[in-house]
Amino acid sequence: MGGIVMALGLDVPLSGVLVAVVPVLGVCVMLIVRKLRPMFRTMQTRLDTVNRVLREQITGNRVIRAFVRDEYEQGRFRTSNTELTDVALRTGNLLALMFPVVMTVVNLSSIAVVWFGAHRIDSGGMQIGDLTAFLAYLMQIVMSVMMATFMFMMVPRAEVCAERIQEVLGTSSSVVPPVAPVTELRRHGRLEIRGAGFRYPGAEEPVLRSVDLVARPGEVTAVIGSTGSGKSTLLGLVPRLFDATGGEVLVDDVPVADLDPALLARTVGLVPQKPYLFAGTVASNLRYGNPDATDDELWHALEVAQGRDFVERLEGGLNAPVSQGGTNVSGGQRQRLAIARTLVQRPEIYLFDDSFSALDYATDAALRAALGRETSEATVVIVAQRVATIRDADRIVVLDEGRVVGTGRHHELMADNETYREIVLSQLTEAEAA
Repeated sequence: MGGIVMALGLDVPLSGVLVAVVPVLGVCVMLIVRKLRPMFRTMQTRLDTVNRVLREQITGNRVIRAFVRDEYEQGRFRTSNTELTDVALRTGNLLALMFPVVMTVVNLSSIAVVWFGAHRIDSGGMQIGDLTAFLAYLMQIVMSVMMATFMFMMVPRAEVCAERIQEVLGTSSSVVPPVAPVTELRRHGRLEIRGAGFRYPGAEEPVLRSVDLVARPGEVTAVIGSTGSGKSTLLGLVPRLFDATGGEVLVDDVPVADLDPALLARTVGLVPQKPYLFAGTVASNLRYGNPDATDDELWHALEVAQGRDFVERLEGGLNAPVSQGGTNVSGGQRQRLAIARTLVQRPEIYLFDDSFSALDYATDAALRAALGRETSEATVVIVAQRVATIRDADRIVVLDEGRVVGTGRHHELMADNETYREIVLSQLTEAEAA
């Protein structure tokens, strides 16, 4: 800094003031920034808590009203919002302190220059023009430092936000695309699961243990078991929602881990247990798996899914609006739209994960009959809790605590499998089950 003063031709004794200003400003700013960093990190965490509580209260509004928990939820929000307000106020106070601190240092440095410069002028060692020039250069340098200071005010929060974003971006997917993917299949639709096992990260016990299953084209394979036996997890292995931690899942004798993700998506159609509809229209949701589908194809899929009647009654028909999550239609209608969406896709393998649970028995029977005709050449795997839905399947696989404890047709399992028999008799009488 002293070299700059010499180069500018300014008075050398006054250079000490200029040399001192920048370090003092830097020390003041760094002290405040050091306190801001942990406070910004805490503030972002508490902001997440407020957002989470708000989202739960909005999406769970009906549950809150059903249990009359309005005051409790108001207290939850009040607590989380107060915690956020407290740290935000402390952070704001520090940020507000930074500007007067910087201005105090700047003004004191100007006073010091005038003080020392006045004595130099009085003794004849300095001209008034030199002092004016020195003050001008000092203010240029200090203003640059001030602008940098204002940037530093945003650095702590930006740093914390960048760290959190990097954590998300740096999270590796558990489902890794193959290096050399298989891009073509024979398109027969044969599904085989060999000794598959799966354990969720951090779980003490695996959900699935050495599961074997074969589903062939033209056949209906059903999977039944008690709650928590691993039925939905088993279906999730096929479209690679997650990868098996043991064994293999094969489509047309090719491991799904080796298939091109786009090819696997075209081959396997999954109707999840809790179907999700996107904001838009009935048509835009049905075309989600096949954007080129015609209106006739959409109506045909709706007819098979037993949804044509209620869609025709909607104002606009296929162009009727659908809210986010499908909250403006009933649970049964949502399931039928999800089934129609998969039918429009026309995959080789259909996976129905308890997709008929919200339907009445008559609609369930009509839908299964129509599905049987529509998917007669495809591979169909159905997970269901309702025995009536799966009793006519070509093959029934019984799961218990993640293991296959029986495979066969309804009458065979009724005679030989105690687990299946207990499930059936919990829903039907002996005469109805026969």
